[in-house]
Amino acid sequence: MTPRLWMAVSLALVAVAIASLALPLSLPDDSELARAILIELRAPRTILALVYGGMLGASGAAIQALFANPLASPDLTGATSGAALGAVVTAYLGGVTAPLALSAGSIAGALAALSLLLALAGPRAETASLLLAGLAISAVAGALTILALALAPSPFAFYDAFDWLMGSMVDRSLAQAGFAALPALAAIAFLARRRDALDSLALGEEVSQSIGHDLRQIRLEVVGLTALGVGACVAICGAIGFIGLVAPILARRASEGHPGRAILPASAIGALLLVVADLAVRTAPAGRVLPIGVVTALVGAPFFVWLVIRHGWLAER
Repeated sequence: MTPRLWMAVSLALVAVAIASLALPLSLPDDSELARAILIELRAPRTILALVYGGMLGASGAAIQALFANPLASPDLTGATSGAALGAVVTAYLGGVTAPLALSAGSIAGALAALSLLLALAGPRAETASLLLAGLAISAVAGALTILALALAPSPFAFYDAFDWLMGSMVDRSLAQAGFAALPALAAIAFLARRRDALDSLALGEEVSQSIGHDLRQIRLEVVGLTALGVGACVAICGAIGFIGLVAPILARRASEGHPGRAILPASAIGALLLVVADLAVRTAPAGRVLPIGVVTALVGAPFFVWLVIRHGWLAER
């Protein structure tokens, strides 16, 4: 990404972050109450949107590089669905709702989903095979999530979990934002450090190995770091789709097609997209709650269909 483009993205991020903190403009006249609204309500929401979007973008770019496939995003590989399942089982069947426990459950679910994908589709799967395996894992994880809610001791489990399952950053605390942000930022940083190794995979596994990269270690690191970051964010905000698909594809255009170098640009673009989506959620009529996952799906799903049709990937099988 050129310095000028980095500057434009950075300025856009600053602008949307300020807008996220400032909107709606109406604040109480009481300065203490206004301060509480900004710090305890709006600041965590803004932090979570930036961090979660950044994590989805970075992990999407890393997974796409690992599988050499532009459809290998966290949601389409089953990682987010697996993370949601892990959190639901922990909270509603295990009865443990502490943020750390939820994060652990989500990370375990995401790790299980990505490991299953590697076992089913292989590390360099064709697009159609990857897509079918990922959709199957997502469908099974989704069905198991509903089953877990149906079997939960609380008869209100479905109602309680609805907003979270569709993605929400409303009414989160600074402590919850911290539980998501620390693992996610660490995962982004470590994924970015592997950019050269992921770039080498574009030349083929044999070439990558010949210049000293350990493919098994790369796979373990990408899968583990993705599960860590995405799982931590899903535990706090629920499953949000398509950011991890759209952001890396846009970033690779800016990084001249280098999949590894696209990690940080994809993280910045993902953060930008999710904050914008969260701002769009606030336009809902008063008294109505619009899940952020609905907004990202309304934009991302047509983009996904366009990709499939344009490249004729379904014709591979």
